[in-house]
Amino acid sequence: MTLVTMQVNGEQVSAEVETRTLLVHYLRESLGLTGTHVGCDTTQCGACVVHLNGKAVKSCSVLAVQAEGAEVRTIEGLADGENLHPVQAAFREHHGLQCGFCTPGMIMTAVDMLRRIPKPDENTIRHELEGNFCRCTGYHNIVKAIKAASEAL
Repeated sequence: MTLVTMQVNGEQVSAEVETRTLLVHYLRESLGLTGTHVGCDTTQCGACVVHLNGKAVKSCSVLAVQAEGAEVRTIEGLADGENLHPVQAAFREHHGLQCGFCTPGMIMTAVDMLRRIPKPDENTIRHELEGNFCRCTGYHNIVKAIKAASEAL
């Protein structure tokens, strides 16, 4: 067991973990942050995307011990109290979801994308989302929501 300490959603947390524990499992099982979903465990689907030191990463491909001393933001830490982040609000307003399973990863990916590319066109949005799978929608409303969020930011 190894002691890991990191900032998660602005709060310092520490726990003993097995060195093989994935960050996604640490977040879900040790911290109870179940908004980060486990979809594939092979970095294919993007349901587990979180921000690690400000960059979107698939938390099923990062060991918890690799996040030692890092700043982690999950979907639970995105809103400002009762005020949704503009990307969250746009997903709600433009119905950028159906079952909701992929939504946290899509939103976290979109927030990172808009940090790097503030005014993306539709093709850029679709390209940036290539690592996130949605099995319910045709991505049309997801792209529309991200475009609307880019204009709101």
